[in-house]
Amino acid sequence: MQDFVAIDFETANGRRCSVCSVGVVVVRGGEIVDKFYSLIQPTPNYYNRWTTEVHGLTRHDTDGQPTFPEVWARIEPLIQGLPLVAHNRPFDQSCLKAVFAEYGMEYPDYEFYCTLAASRRHLDIPSHQLHLSAAACGYNMENHHHALADAEACAAIALKIL
Repeated sequence: MQDFVAIDFETANGRRCSVCSVGVVVVRGGEIVDKFYSLIQPTPNYYNRWTTEVHGLTRHDTDGQPTFPEVWARIEPLIQGLPLVAHNRPFDQSCLKAVFAEYGMEYPDYEFYCTLAASRRHLDIPSHQLHLSAAACGYNMENHHHALADAEACAAIALKIL
């Protein structure tokens, strides 16, 4: 796969619509041509202790940040016509569908691929967590659970095995 968008969401709480950050990496012709990261004021706007422990974000970080529709208006032109790729597609795709529904936005039925599933098919490693799959593909991941860092690692995996 040479043309795609790697995408990653972090959520504020157990609700999939509570996206609080997004990372996007645009790949064309096998090369990264653009990157985008934004904090997002989640809805509902509260954080669980365990989500904050995972990604480090709190309400203090996202209060006053743009809402999802404002952020998506910046992302949509970057990704137009490209398939989306996520590590654990069911999670990220369900977040995207849930936040579209939360805001009453029409979901465009994006084509989605999963590097976690691809890792399980192609890589002989004991665990297929993002950072381990990335390492097996020769990518040294830093700052795990930061949406842009996760999207970059996903892109590296996709370039190797999708």
